[in-house]
Amino acid sequence: MNNIRPARITKILPDSIGAEIGFEVGDAIVSINGELPRDLIDYQFLCADEILELEVLDYKGKTHQIEIEKDYDDDLGLEFETALFDGLIQCNNRCPFCFIDQQPPGKRSSLYFKDDDYRLSFLYGSYLTLTNLTQREWDRIEQMRLSPLYVSVHATEPEVRVRLLKNQRAGEILQHIRWFQERRLQIHAQVVVCPGINDGLHLEQTLRDLASFHTGELPAVASVAVVPVGLTRFRPQEDELTPVTPEIAREIIPQVRKLQQEFKDSLGSNCVWLADEWFLIAGEELPSEAEYEDYPQIDNGVGSIRLFIKQFMETAVRLLPGNVEPRKFTWVVGNAVERAFAPIVKQLNEVKGLEINMRALSSDYWGQDISVTGLLTGHDLILKLQGEDLGDGILLPSVMLKHGELIFLDDKTVEEVASSLSVKIFPVANVEELIEICIK
Repeated sequence: MNNIRPARITKILPDSIGAEIGFEVGDAIVSINGELPRDLIDYQFLCADEILELEVLDYKGKTHQIEIEKDYDDDLGLEFETALFDGLIQCNNRCPFCFIDQQPPGKRSSLYFKDDDYRLSFLYGSYLTLTNLTQREWDRIEQMRLSPLYVSVHATEPEVRVRLLKNQRAGEILQHIRWFQERRLQIHAQVVVCPGINDGLHLEQTLRDLASFHTGELPAVASVAVVPVGLTRFRPQEDELTPVTPEIAREIIPQVRKLQQEFKDSLGSNCVWLADEWFLIAGEELPSEAEYEDYPQIDNGVGSIRLFIKQFMETAVRLLPGNVEPRKFTWVVGNAVERAFAPIVKQLNEVKGLEINMRALSSDYWGQDISVTGLLTGHDLILKLQGEDLGDGILLPSVMLKHGELIFLDDKTVEEVASSLSVKIFPVANVEELIEICIK
């Protein structure tokens, strides 16, 4: 008996094959050409055919057989409630720095899912540890060429990685990377630095080991991100972790930059990158744009601030007018980026009639003195902005919100916060939206 559930449809794109056929939200696909798709990867693979025979369970509970003829690569235009139709592969590690364990109880259930699923890694770039894969899953990665995957390495010395992940299988990481290398498959690696555990000589060993796989036309390790551990006041007391201070950041930066230069000289690429947070914590200038090459770790916070500033400057030339009707906004960001974003505020305030006040906040909710924007909560905004003149509204970076929804990490809604502060809130997803809201 299998545990594959029918793939329930949540959206049908207009003018798509699915819309033409008459699919409705709530319908579910049971099988494609006799195969039960386990996940979105299977679905996409099975749909890459010219003739499809679908078994569909409609939203009323009735089964239908549908035949579709289409071009080989044509998509059906359907979206599903989940990418995994057979359930999430759970994490079997007990990493002391796991963000899931550093949250208060009683919030929405999705915040407590500990996924360590290679399919989400392939589809969305989420990080996995490779400690919970069965032989069947290794075989599938090889057969379907599921590459690149995103792997949390943290340390390559077996005893250090076992200590960090609290899992004996964690010590096999170098064998796992060799497995990818032998099959010409790739990973992007991350190293979360926990001071006193995997820093110093351990960090150097890890980066040298990973860089040794950055060779050939298709390097097994395509890139490495070095990220500071993030700690909250909700973390378990016995976790043996030390926060990253400005002093520690100022030690790590030159250590990694020296190795970067060495790798650049010998391999032709940095291959290892420091997350922006290191420079923000240390109070140092961000690296130049050229140092990020093609931004291989942008979703891991490597170069995202430099890229945002660049995009702003380019877009401002095109969109910013000389003057606007008088208006005033409060732009809320994490205090980690206050210095980096000061030139953006300056340029916006050069528009006659426009006043932008940046409020760079730390997170009382998480108990952090230095906070990145994405971790600010509704609680923080209400606490820090209550009673202030916020002008015509708050410009709210959408990285603070649950993907696709107007909910903060602490489960407060945008509507609740707007009501508490008696102000309009404008979620901002990118540079264009930031500028357009300011000038419209």
